[in-house]
Amino acid sequence: MIIDIHGHYTTAPAQLGAWRDLQIAYATGQGDAPDPAALQIADDDIRETIEANQLRLMNDRGSDVTVFSPRASFMAHHIGDFAVSESWTRICNDLVARVSQLFPDRFLPGAMLPQSPGVDQKTTLAELDRAVNDLGVVSVNINPDPSGGLWTAPLLTDRSWYPVYEKLVEYELPAMIHVSTSCKPQFHTTGDHYLGADTTAFMQLLKGDLFRDFPDLKFVIPHGGGAVPYHWGRFRGLAMALGKGELEEHLLGNVHFDTCVYHQPGIDLLTDVIPTDNILFASEMIGAVRDIDPRTGHHFDDTRRYVDATPNLSDAARQQVFEGNARRVYPRVDRALSRRGL
Repeated sequence: MIIDIHGHYTTAPAQLGAWRDLQIAYATGQGDAPDPAALQIADDDIRETIEANQLRLMNDRGSDVTVFSPRASFMAHHIGDFAVSESWTRICNDLVARVSQLFPDRFLPGAMLPQSPGVDQKTTLAELDRAVNDLGVVSVNINPDPSGGLWTAPLLTDRSWYPVYEKLVEYELPAMIHVSTSCKPQFHTTGDHYLGADTTAFMQLLKGDLFRDFPDLKFVIPHGGGAVPYHWGRFRGLAMALGKGELEEHLLGNVHFDTCVYHQPGIDLLTDVIPTDNILFASEMIGAVRDIDPRTGHHFDDTRRYVDATPNLSDAARQQVFEGNARRVYPRVDRALSRRGL
């Protein structure tokens, strides 16, 4: 099988964005808070947006299952207070769960959390419980920067995160470390903000000893790890200077990287530097880069082509990247597929 562990509902029906616009207006002092019950999205609306977009491309490119979560740039935890974030999170998580219910053989639901700048992480636990027990999610996204570019949140290794990590371990849920929209015009959301955050998250984990306390906690750093594979020697040297030893022992039992890297040399570098056990197939489609590369005639985000073509993977290693690693790192994905005889 080919399991894509990084998909977002970037093509959600227009009603979702219109409701969010009303909520943002309320959060900025304009008008009343919109009623979640007023948001009406029919099953046919969902089918239309999925069949014409993600499902069509999955079929064209030959991927089987996508771990599907709310649109990352829409999380926007910096907008409003916790109540705003909580209401928005429930709506987005419910919508993604409906996608998985309408297309159960192709999509498995992931969840966002109702994070809010300066608010105790414990406030996210009720939604995490609901997402697992009521919606059946197989993963969650956590935002290391709910402030949207100000980086006011505690480090990922800070003990304030521990209640969330305890739940993730209890539920056997990996977390993708994924920021959202930047509120600062100096940072392009899906360009320097995303890739800088991926690099920052890795460095935060490198500086700490989180996995001594949580040996079973699993993280995925998206977008190929930002600058990490390219500067692997720098990070190895910093780890040694900080007394952390080799990265393989310090982090790679718990930290993984996806293949959302949009050219062949990038995938070749990733698969040459990072151990195969730590690479999971993903495309992020339909995501940050939607155009066709004029040099190849294929979409930039058709990442299966790059994994198929790299000389750094044997057939057995390619199977690990496409399927085996996802089933190991995401136990709930494995169980969901096993229940279908897959």
